[in-house]
Amino acid sequence: MSFQSKPLTATGEIVNAETSLAFKRRFMMRMIFVLTGGMFLDGYILGIVGPVSSRLTAELGVSTFWEGLIAAGALFGILFGSPLGGWAADKYGRKPMFMADMALFLISSAMQFFVSTPMELFIVRLMMGVAIGAEYSVGWPLMSEFAPAKLRGRLMGVTLVAWYAGFMVAYAVGFALNESTHLGWRFILGTSTFIAVILFFARVGLPESPRWLWNQKRVDEARAIARRYMRSADAADVERECSTHNGLKLGMLFSPLYWRATLFMSMFWFCAVTPYFAIGTFADSVLQKYGLSGGLAGGIGLSAVALAGVVATVLLIDKLGRRTLTVPPQWLCTVVLAIIGLWTAAPPVAVLALFLVFSFFNAGYNTLTGIYPGEVFPTEARGIGTGFATAVSRVGAGLGTFLLPWSMSHIGASGTMLIAAAIAGVGAALSQWLAPETKGKSLTETAAGYAH
Repeated sequence: MSFQSKPLTATGEIVNAETSLAFKRRFMMRMIFVLTGGMFLDGYILGIVGPVSSRLTAELGVSTFWEGLIAAGALFGILFGSPLGGWAADKYGRKPMFMADMALFLISSAMQFFVSTPMELFIVRLMMGVAIGAEYSVGWPLMSEFAPAKLRGRLMGVTLVAWYAGFMVAYAVGFALNESTHLGWRFILGTSTFIAVILFFARVGLPESPRWLWNQKRVDEARAIARRYMRSADAADVERECSTHNGLKLGMLFSPLYWRATLFMSMFWFCAVTPYFAIGTFADSVLQKYGLSGGLAGGIGLSAVALAGVVATVLLIDKLGRRTLTVPPQWLCTVVLAIIGLWTAAPPVAVLALFLVFSFFNAGYNTLTGIYPGEVFPTEARGIGTGFATAVSRVGAGLGTFLLPWSMSHIGASGTMLIAAAIAGVGAALSQWLAPETKGKSLTETAAGYAH
């Protein structure tokens, strides 16, 4: 009789197939897929509105007020969903909320096929935003809590690649279906439902965060999951971080220990996304104001350059560090937007070049909004901290998207761009003051960064 020998580690321990490095890599790939899928959906539902806005406006008799409100509906939903989802994720666990938010999104997205009034469409997209807001508050903490420290920045950044890819793909799909088929705008908006079905079933069976379990005093479960799914050094850091912090709640986000992290994360994010959402959502009309052709080339062009900026940042994030890719690009974008606003006699080709520069570098530092939250907040408040910062950011994104059509009509393109430049400048100054460097640090070190 012969027995098949099992492989051994360097210390002579038997390697279990379900704790091997290959198993852990497969798990991380699955985690990346489901998390990037959620971010892809967020970009998708925002990018799909632009190409069909004229059709739904005509069919439903939508005023400029409702046009802006419908476009910003998902953003306002994120405003409510992110802190609520973050609170629930910290209280009840990452795993149940990870399934619940996708289920809510799936149901809400499917309802787009049946809306018949501007109010109904706004409410449905508001609900979709609530689900996406919860996704931010659950997905990013979950990724940061499983990702290896040396790859965390790159892996977290990949989720932002998915967001911009989703926005760009949605614009392309929406434009193609709108121009080349007889499909109605309801079906085009509802295409996000098919993506949601895939992601919902892909999430079944994922484990709970060991850091959350440890903070719930479920130590044996936490150790078992960490040992199975995480590398030894990262599994050891679970115990270090969770033994360091105790009982941090929402109010503590504003305590002397953490107010800097809360202020930086919230307002940096607010100032980063407000100009992008306003300009990106209505790229067609913005470019036309400057004598440029919009349509597919305009919307896709800005989105493609933005996507390139995110990819470049992801590739460089663990080499150059967070601050280098956060502070200087914000100052550059401030200057670019100011030039667009002040150079009223600029030729269209110069304006287009400036918009492309803005899109590239703005998207680059927007990538950090998906990396910093999971690093600067501790486990007990990682969900609610991320949720609070997301909510603040979506106030800016929602207001920017809602007010841009009005601003372009009443203040003019020049004044609108100068307002965008001022917002970018505030973000640059704040980051110059408060942006931390977290490259290569464990979550124990990054969460304690502002305390020293």
